[in-house]
Amino acid sequence: MNYIVFDLEWNQSPRGKRGEIENFPFEIIEIGAVKLNEKREKLDSFRALIRPAYYTRLHFGTSAVIGLTNEDLRRGVSFREAVKSFLEWCGEDFRFCTWGVADVKELQRNLRFYGMLDLLPGPVLYDDVQKLFALAFETKKERRALRYAVEYLNLPEEAEFHFAKEDAVYTAQVFQRIPEKYLSFFSVDSYQNPLTRDEELLFRFDRYEKFISREFDSREQLLGSRDICSIYCFECGKPVRRSVQWFTDSGGHHIAVGHCPEHGFVKSKIRVNETEDGGFYAVRTTKMISEETAAAIRNKKQILKLKRQNKRKK
Repeated sequence: MNYIVFDLEWNQSPRGKRGEIENFPFEIIEIGAVKLNEKREKLDSFRALIRPAYYTRLHFGTSAVIGLTNEDLRRGVSFREAVKSFLEWCGEDFRFCTWGVADVKELQRNLRFYGMLDLLPGPVLYDDVQKLFALAFETKKERRALRYAVEYLNLPEEAEFHFAKEDAVYTAQVFQRIPEKYLSFFSVDSYQNPLTRDEELLFRFDRYEKFISREFDSREQLLGSRDICSIYCFECGKPVRRSVQWFTDSGGHHIAVGHCPEHGFVKSKIRVNETEDGGFYAVRTTKMISEETAAAIRNKKQILKLKRQNKRKK
């Protein structure tokens, strides 16, 4: 298997939301990529400059960052030509690597807009190098800019940032320095979400599992589904009794805690996502936690409850 480390640059409507096309907020204008073999040795590189067909003038914020001009883009190729060349260059057996989560989603969104999503079946498994850098070198949760990681690792800065190919090169160099033990923490992009129960996905990692549900017609229907909101022990897989009932935290996640008599406390967290067609699906993570962490979650729920009660009284 090869690793395809890629980076995208995209444009948006120069008129902001007023000129935005529905379900197409960003139009890809550059693809840059580096191909690594399974030993993470560099094999090849790729770059395509894309002539925009919809947002044909650069948004002022985009032009200030990426260093391209409208004249540069007029010399580009069509998106269809560029993305076909890119995916053919990727080959048959590969995994994407990106800095952060946005590029994988935007690639699929652009493919869908052009009626080409069948070229990249989902859900897409990929390595989020930004996340892996945090796991390997930082605080696990903090997400850093690519420039920070390059400076942290004392990598030579031989090109400007915010050009797709150059950022892909920098991302590949960071990825090459991620210790092997962290490569099992791949990411799952659910832009192409499951539609039926048979298509639901469960991925199990060393310390947690991630479940991606089927699609529901409404948020209420999803959160009322027993199988979505049941809690299972990460260790034995048995259903457990809830010791902290479901509540919504300040970040919009739904959280509950269960207790397994044999293995201890289990935290379950649900993020509800809305599809571009108006459906809803859940991404649920489950992991074992300590008794102290369970108590902290219980206390957090009580504090949020009191804050909401006080807010209603005002």
